[in-house]
Amino acid sequence: MKKFFLVVLFSLIWIGSAIYANNQQEADQTINDFNLAGFGEQGKKNWELSGKSADIFSDIVRLKDITGNLYGKEEDIKLTAQEGSFDKQQALIHLQKDVVITTSGGAKLTTNSLDWDRKNQVISTNDAVNIKKQDMVTTAEGAVGHPDLKQISLTKDVTVEINPQSEPSKEADPKNKTVITCDGPLEIDYQKNLAVFNNNVKVEQKDVVIYSDQMDVYFAVSDKNKSGESKEATSAMDANMMGANLEKIIAKGNVKIVRGENVSYSDGAIYTSSDKKIILTGKPKLVIFSTENFNATSGN
Repeated sequence: MKKFFLVVLFSLIWIGSAIYANNQQEADQTINDFNLAGFGEQGKKNWELSGKSADIFSDIVRLKDITGNLYGKEEDIKLTAQEGSFDKQQALIHLQKDVVITTSGGAKLTTNSLDWDRKNQVISTNDAVNIKKQDMVTTAEGAVGHPDLKQISLTKDVTVEINPQSEPSKEADPKNKTVITCDGPLEIDYQKNLAVFNNNVKVEQKDVVIYSDQMDVYFAVSDKNKSGESKEATSAMDANMMGANLEKIIAKGNVKIVRGENVSYSDGAIYTSSDKKIILTGKPKLVIFSTENFNATSGN
């Protein structure tokens, strides 16, 4: 029994030592204050990574205190994180701990981990994300999209808070706040000023609540875009100037609208924010609450 115990103990020590040795594998090379860069056509730099240190292995480069930059045609993107790794074969960059993406167009994404497919220019995460752009804040679990954040899909448990300012110099009025939630996914296309919410969608404003299976939400274009310039000249700017004000909502499937104690049901609905008008489509049903007393009388 004693011999058996010693053999088991020796085996455990050997396995533990092997795991420790594997985790502590020495890098082929360690570089302090590193800088990695990629170049495109005509030798133009299109991305770079820099940071405090880089441990270089045969296939992987482990990074610390990372700052990354992606230089696009329309805007630049900056990524920062405490740690990460670069897969030289797959051209994949993994970032973790306090990951932040900021764009020159004014969008900011924060999360705990992020994978950046450099070849296909796709970012993804399964962690909680927070995206802020102008007066709109979006939170969700999981995301996939382009690094410039112009088009992004948020996986589940989505909440969007919109609280526009009436004037740039004044704080946002809580009475103008709109909150939209859904189970997900949420597809956001800033270039089209459109967000498509899916599954158990709910919109809450001060005077109305709208429920539906799916909802297309159109946002008003910022006044900065209405300068009279040609569409071609302002197309790049339009994607960065999507206003936080709602312009129109198209609700689809099992629509329920609550205004005070009055409720309506329909297959679809169109809501325009400018005039607060709602058009019901597909066999609408209205339930109206009234405080009046109605007495039945018979005519002679």
